[in-house]
This record gives sequence, C-alpha cells and structure tokens, in this order.
Amino acid sequence: MKLHTLRTTTTGHRDRGREIGARFADQVRDVSARYVAHFKVLGISETTVRDIVAHSRDALRDWYPGLAEESDAMAEASGIEPWQVAAVGARTEVLAAAPGKGECTTAVYAPPCGGPPETIQTWDWHDSLTPDGLLLSIVTGAQRRVKLFTEFGTAAKIGVNDAGLGLHFNILHHRSDDATGGVPVHAVARRVLEEATTVAEARDIVASASVSASTVLTVATYRDGRAAAASIEMSPSGFAVVPPGTDGWLVHTNHFLDAGLAGGDTSTPELMSVERHRHTRAVRGGMTGRCAPERAAAFCGGDGATAVVCVRADDSRPEHERWSTLLTASLDLPGFALEYGAGSPDAAAREGLDRF
Repeated sequence: MKLHTLRTTTTGHRDRGREIGARFADQVRDVSARYVAHFKVLGISETTVRDIVAHSRDALRDWYPGLAEESDAMAEASGIEPWQVAAVGARTEVLAAAPGKGECTTAVYAPPCGGPPETIQTWDWHDSLTPDGLLLSIVTGAQRRVKLFTEFGTAAKIGVNDAGLGLHFNILHHRSDDATGGVPVHAVARRVLEEATTVAEARDIVASASVSASTVLTVATYRDGRAAAASIEMSPSGFAVVPPGTDGWLVHTNHFLDAGLAGGDTSTPELMSVERHRHTRAVRGGMTGRCAPERAAAFCGGDGATAVVCVRADDSRPEHERWSTLLTASLDLPGFALEYGAGSPDAAAREGLDRF
C-alpha cells in the first residue's frame, strides 16, 4: 500500500472534499471501482449496493451533514457519481449484506499511575482493494486539529486530535447487522475525532448514531498527566463501553467483549479473533514502557514474523479471500502524532515507523 499525505487548512467539509477529490482523483476513482467490483464478487448486486448507499447517505445527512457534503464534493471533483464515493464511505454497511472476515488487533495501555497512553494497532484488509491509503491532517470549523489515516472515500479509521484524544478502529459482526443502511461507522469515527475531548464525549457521539453495522472504537485520552481509555462497541441493537483491566490494558480484536452484546456475536472460528486476543494479552506486559518500534517487536512476542498478529495473504485463496496486515499504527497523544508503518508489526519493528 502506497501512503499519500495531505495537510489542509480548509475548514469547510465541502471545500475539503473538493480538495481531496481534485488532488487525488485517480485514487478516488480507482478505489471506488475496486469496491464496486468487490461487492459484485461477493454476490451483492449493484441495485442492492445503491439502495444501501442511498439509505446510508440519508442517515449521514441527517446525523452529520458536513461529511455527506464532503463525500459528494469529493465525487464531483474526481469526476464520478456521488453514490460511487459514498459506497466506499459506507463499505462496512454494504458488507453487512454479505458478512465475512475482519482481522485487526488493537492494544492500548492507560498507565494507572499516570503517564500517556501507549497504543498499537494492526489494520488487516485486502491489498487488492487498497493499493493507496491517505494520511490526512485537517482543521475543523471549530479550529480543532485532527490527523488520521483512512482509505480514499472513507471518513476515518485511526487518528488523533489536538485535544489529546486518539482512536483505533476494529470491525465486529453481530446478528443485528442488516442491509438497511445506517450512519456509516467510519463517519462515527471521524465525528469522534473532530468533536470529542473525553471518553464520555466519544461515548455520547456513538450513542447518537443509528448504525446498521457493528464496529468497536477504542478511544484513549491524555490530559493533566493522566490517561483514560475505553473500547466503545456498537451494533444496531445497542452499544457498550468496555473499560481497561485493573492493569490498565485494553485489548480488542474482532469479537464483542461486552457480555450482553457478545450473545449476538456472529464472528466465525476462522477469524482467529480469540487467538489474536489471547496472544496480545499474553505479550502485553512486554509492550509496556516501550517506544513504538520496540512495542511492535514486543507485540509479535517470541514468534516474530510468524506471530498471529502478522497476517499474511494466502495466495492459494481467491483474491477476495486474501487478508494481510497492511498497516501498523501507534498513537502519540502528547505529541499529537500518528506513528505508522506500511506492513506488519514485525516489519515495523525492523524498519521503524514514520511519523505524521
């Protein structure tokens, strides 16, 4: 995956969408075509895609209209129809019509005795869908600064804001997921980054969104020398807040941890979500007090490049069934920065991480 960078001071959503679409027209068009083709391979007809996307755009326009305007302006500037960009922005909502795998691992440490959070995440997805990624720095209308990583067309995945809040993103699957087209979960992540300064404010933003697909946002904050964190699990049937353990650690993969929501979990054994969760909890002590590359090495543990959190594509499988770790990311809240490396934690440990 090639990572592109845009630092913009445009504060209006529509103007920002035009700027992204004009500068990265080729990437916006390409990722949209790839997702539309991917949906077709999964057996989701274009009619169904367009129906879900239309409902999702309406839900977004009612809930946070600026992001709908940004998406439409991006489409206009890149020369494609609005629904085509919106289909990427609502790709999780479309995929709820044909649920499949999801393999991301997040670990956040909020030191009980004080100090900034220490975080790391893998983003595991299809490299055939994401030859390009975007590192985006923005200023909101309220003058909040945000830095984030995302795909072209989606609102946000992983990021930080200058109020000392950071966010990690993992997909979940629940029996209440449906094809009605709710507020895009990536838009929920973006609004948290744009508006929230505390875990409680992030929770309230999640609670205000009517979603049709499940996700967990793991939020960490740092202010006055103290860290706080929580995983906010959301599904169409409701949401739950999962706090850190008594040791300060939060580990989340792709299954629900809240006892109530876990009863509707539809993740499958081949997700290896439980195994990745177990591995990360086992190595978490070695990640404490480390810089980002050292944390990545400890994340792998003694297994190194063969660790279960380093996902490698199985070339014997069809293209739409190949997952690999495309990005390893860590958040520096005091420094208002995202540290990242394209590839697995093992690669990040060996080659280092860049800083945005």
